[in-house]
Amino acid sequence: MRKIYGSASEALDGLLVDGMTIAAGGFGLCGIPELLIDALVASGVKDLTI
Repeated sequence: MRKIYGSASEALDGLLVDGMTIAAGGFGLCGIPELLIDALVASGVKDLTI
């Protein structure tokens, strides 16, 4: 299993489907998964629970 990717979009490729639930950690402003959120928006996937 490859664990290092060049971007969040590359890491998510082929994994996203509409209506899925994603668990993402974060704490305050310093722990927000900005790149993950941007990649999810760019993917066009809909109806997510995060």
